[in-house]
Amino acid sequence: MNKIVLLLILLLCFSMETFPSAMPATEVRAVWLTTNYGLDWPHNRTSQNEQKRELISILDNLKKNNFNTVMFQVRARGEVFYDSRIEPMSSMVVTGGGVAKFDPLAFVIEECHKRGLECHAWIVTYPLGGDKHVKSLGASSVTRKNPSITKKFKGEWFLDPGNPRTDDYLLSIVEEIVANYDVDGVHFDYIRYPDNRGQFPDDGMYRLHGKGKTRAEWRRDNITRFVKRAYDRVKQHKPWVQVSSSPLGRYRALGNSGHGWTAFETVYQDAGKWMKTGIHDAVYPMMYYKDQLFYPYVDDWLIHGNGRIVVPGLGAYQMIELGWSRQDIVNQLDYTRRKNTAGQAFFRAENVLSDTKGILHALETYYQHPAKLPKMTWLSDSVPDKPHDLRAEKLPDGLFQLSWEEKKNNDRVTYNIYRSTTEELATDKAENILAVGVRGPRIELIIPDDDKAFYYYITISDSYHNESEVSTPAFFYHSETIK
Repeated sequence: MNKIVLLLILLLCFSMETFPSAMPATEVRAVWLTTNYGLDWPHNRTSQNEQKRELISILDNLKKNNFNTVMFQVRARGEVFYDSRIEPMSSMVVTGGGVAKFDPLAFVIEECHKRGLECHAWIVTYPLGGDKHVKSLGASSVTRKNPSITKKFKGEWFLDPGNPRTDDYLLSIVEEIVANYDVDGVHFDYIRYPDNRGQFPDDGMYRLHGKGKTRAEWRRDNITRFVKRAYDRVKQHKPWVQVSSSPLGRYRALGNSGHGWTAFETVYQDAGKWMKTGIHDAVYPMMYYKDQLFYPYVDDWLIHGNGRIVVPGLGAYQMIELGWSRQDIVNQLDYTRRKNTAGQAFFRAENVLSDTKGILHALETYYQHPAKLPKMTWLSDSVPDKPHDLRAEKLPDGLFQLSWEEKKNNDRVTYNIYRSTTEELATDKAENILAVGVRGPRIELIIPDDDKAFYYYITISDSYHNESEVSTPAFFYHSETIK
């Protein structure tokens, strides 16, 4: 009897390690697309066309591998990757001029949306870079234009979180992006004090604004004040735009673990409070650790999630930096699924798409089918009307086309495409999903002439990812001779 029990335990352990978690139909699958230092993009610094081709190649690969969210770094250290009146365009971008002028953010949004990908504007919040970098920006640098809101600390320049006028400067950047671009989210990085143990030079501001608080309380309140103002400003313009951040991976110390490097204690990010008080829609903590420094902290983020979107950031780059194995990342992905987090985000795009240690090959198993994005019902729980007049046909060029009546007066809806072998459709089964995030009233697919028959369906998702009921199906028989 004991031998049988032992055998069953061994088989169970083997199955847990060998077979991935059940495929979810709804899951964030994100990458951080890093422009700082041109890490992910741009590699070419001389040709505008090559820079566009690089971006298209990245997005094509993400689409092919069933990712659905791109965090595009639009502001690095005091320089930007969009057409700004406030800060200078990065010198790495070949902008061109006149009608050929290149705006990377506008380009990447358009190309993401063509592929059913969301594009979130990733903003490096407080760091401005070292002396050499700041000098390279010339008179356009905020250190020259508005020096009173900047501080130099350990050879680097920063916006001063303790100065309320810093909020105004950053809000002007946020507003510029949200008002002028069709972004799906605004994502704050380095929304914290520098990596130190309390030595940041803010004595003057603390004396002026501390009002009896401890230095730590005051600093946390400074960051939270900006987060609230940014959240309110974004929602004032476009309430559907997701507001998120990437705090340190460990929110707070847990028992005897984590002391000395946490969001709350070390760099004054009270991100759990941001979620619980409703001034964040999502959090993507940078969980670039292993074992006991990873798993308990996933659970802790979920405790503070307030039913909103919690997406652990997985450190794919650590396979290079620290020699992690592919299995280290896969185990973390498995855990996030077992714990029902909202998905995964990978730092960074190139570490995944270059198939570091076979990680992209492993993800082919986990991301076999497209996935929808989580609903933001705290912003809106209104369900769109279902789509109508779905038609299926084979075109003269051999492509299979689904077309339907377009929803009028709302250009921010997207469509989800399903198919089933029966008239019964389960929209929560990943294997039934063919495509998500489709914009416009048609989609063309390549299908085999294999004498199989399917019922095809579509649904509408609004900008908050609320999904309609399914359409009346269109039946199609995959054959050269029978249609």
